[in-house]
Amino acid sequence: MPCNDYEESVEFYKRLGLRQIVDSSPRYARFETDAGSTLSVHSAKPKAGRPDIIVYFEVEDVDALVRDLKQNGIAFESEPVDREWLWREAHLRDPAGNRLCIYHAGKNRRFPPWRITG
Repeated sequence: MPCNDYEESVEFYKRLGLRQIVDSSPRYARFETDAGSTLSVHSAKPKAGRPDIIVYFEVEDVDALVRDLKQNGIAFESEPVDREWLWREAHLRDPAGNRLCIYHAGKNRRFPPWRITG
């Protein structure tokens, strides 16, 4: 989710009880719940209209799913690509223009090499 004030957002989600597991201050933070769900925030300038939120769907095989979805007429804005944060991602939009990401992170979603310890 986008945030206007990185430090304020990090503190807010910590107070909600989420555990911070990634700190790329001042632009990106990832948190987890005790059940293993994750939430990420990133610094972003406010935009007119709706917020710029991306909904992520993790799958085992990004390439196979993208191939199948394209055969069903789904258009993608970007093909599957390996990212520097160790995820494989492909991006698309739903009919309302909302951004979606099909990705695979595996253990790196919750346990990246740069995970905060303690």
